[in-house]
Amino acid sequence: MTLALQDKEILIQRRRTALSRDLGGIAVIIAAAVIGYFAFPDNLALLTRIIAIALLVLSLDLVTGYAGIATLGHAALFGSGAYAAGILSAHYGINDPLLMTLAGILGGAIAGLLCGAVILRAHGLPQLVLSIALINLFHEFANKASSWTGGSDGLSGISPDPIFGLFEFDLYGHTAYVFAVALLLIVFVLLRLLVRSPFGMLCRGIKEDPLRIRAMGASPQAALAKMYVLSGAVAGVGGALNAISTQVVGLDSLSFTQSAEALVMLVLGGTGSLFGALSGTVIFMLFEDYVSAANPFHWLTMIGALLIAVVLFAPKGLYGTAAAFVARRKEARP
Repeated sequence: MTLALQDKEILIQRRRTALSRDLGGIAVIIAAAVIGYFAFPDNLALLTRIIAIALLVLSLDLVTGYAGIATLGHAALFGSGAYAAGILSAHYGINDPLLMTLAGILGGAIAGLLCGAVILRAHGLPQLVLSIALINLFHEFANKASSWTGGSDGLSGISPDPIFGLFEFDLYGHTAYVFAVALLLIVFVLLRLLVRSPFGMLCRGIKEDPLRIRAMGASPQAALAKMYVLSGAVAGVGGALNAISTQVVGLDSLSFTQSAEALVMLVLGGTGSLFGALSGTVIFMLFEDYVSAANPFHWLTMIGALLIAVVLFAPKGLYGTAAAFVARRKEARP
């Protein structure tokens, strides 16, 4: 009876700790958003872009960090969401931002279903090859379907209506930024629930030992396929946000470079951590913006040096290494 009570108390304590971390994470996101709003009033477009890419990196973390799926083509899901939202507005005249976001979610989820069906047929390096092939196929398809996507000229004519009929998308990007922050908070809360759920723990178990999961009667293939679809939905939110905020969708949203940079941001922050994905995105994109403006000729060298230093001295990523250091300090306390 005593042991049962102790186990119950430990479980309650863990839940309280997890809840406090979640509330702390939400508070940090809101504080950072408020600081960014007032500190960079003339550069809200960049901050909105950072949030859109952060949603892409979060979606990549689901399949790579939590499920162990190797991919270099995740921008296919992001671009599919962007084109779905853009086509809904440009070709069908449906300009409600919420409906455009829903279209992005659907487009990203469908792309996730298609990509997952192909990529999950292989493991390791063959997965990377398949993902690269898929991003090139998506890119070429969007280029050839120019009557729908605008091809190399991009898809224009996107005109989102005011949110709830009240908040117009102005040239300074105030409404787009607030809308982006709201989407990020909603997605972050849902993903925290997802990764802690039995399904999320199942995907972690598949990453660690798929044979044991299969021996327990679960289907790793089915679970990973579901995770890929969910990841596509999250990436689709980011793509839709990018289409709504910039009011144009280009082929760069389906580029291999976008996929590779998303993976770099994830590694920079730390895989298998939502906070790591967010921190890696913010650090990389702000650093890239600063050094490219300060030194237009050698900024890639500076970014390369940063990434080498992180991989060599902080292999768990900046956030992952910092979190591990804090955990060791807490354990060392008497």
